[in-house]
Amino acid sequence: MSFRASVITLFPNLFPGPLGASVIGRGIEKGAWSLDTHFLRDYAHDKHRTVDDTPSGGGAGMVLRPDILAAALDAVAPPGDPRPKILMSPRGKPLTQARVRGLAAGPGAVIVCGRFEGIDQRVIDARLLEEISIGDYVLAGGEVAAMVLLEAVVRLLPGVLGAAESHADESFENGLLEYPQYTRPQSFEGRDIPEILTSGDHGRVEKWRREQSEALTRERRPDLWARLPQKP
Repeated sequence: MSFRASVITLFPNLFPGPLGASVIGRGIEKGAWSLDTHFLRDYAHDKHRTVDDTPSGGGAGMVLRPDILAAALDAVAPPGDPRPKILMSPRGKPLTQARVRGLAAGPGAVIVCGRFEGIDQRVIDARLLEEISIGDYVLAGGEVAAMVLLEAVVRLLPGVLGAAESHADESFENGLLEYPQYTRPQSFEGRDIPEILTSGDHGRVEKWRREQSEALTRERRPDLWARLPQKP
C-alpha cells in the first residue's frame, strides 16, 4: 500500500504546489504516494459555511471551531484509519529527520492546516492531534508547513528519490551536518576542488568527509554536536 497523505485546509487550491514537481511529483505518477485535499468549509453547518468564531475570554482574531474540524477529521479519517493525525503548529514539537523517517515507514498522514489565531484546544485533545512545528517562527497558515513535512517524508519513500544510499550522508541522517560538495569545473574563480577529492583514494575521501561533517556540526549546530552519543 502506498503512502497516502490527506490535507484538511481552507486553501485546497494551494496543493499540490511544489509537491507536484520534480521527483516528488513523479512519485505520485508512479504510485509511490497519493495526495488528497479536503476543503474545511465543506463541513460547516450554515449557509455562509462559517468555520471560525471569536476567542473565548476575548482577544484579537478568530479561532477555528472544534465541531467543524472534528466533522472534517471524522470524514477524512474514520475509526480504524491507522494514519497519524498531525496539526502544523508553531507550538508543536520540532520536525526532525527521525520523525520524518517514522512517518515514511507508515501508511501516510492526515494533516490539518491551521489558520487565524489557532484551533480550539478541545478538538486537538479529542482527536489526538500531534502538533508539529517546522521552526521557531509564525506563518499565515499551515499549508506551506504541511508541504515542507510532506516533501521531507515523500523523498524517503522507495522509488521516489532513487538509490537508498543517496540518503545516507545527508544532513541529520547520522546526527551530523553534511560535508561540502564539489563538482566540475576543477577551478572556479580561483577556487579549486580539494585535492583529496580527486585523488582516487576512497579511504582518504571518506575520512575527509567525516572530518568536514564533524567540523561543520561543531561550528554551526553545537546543539546537535552535544547530542552525539560518542564524539570522535
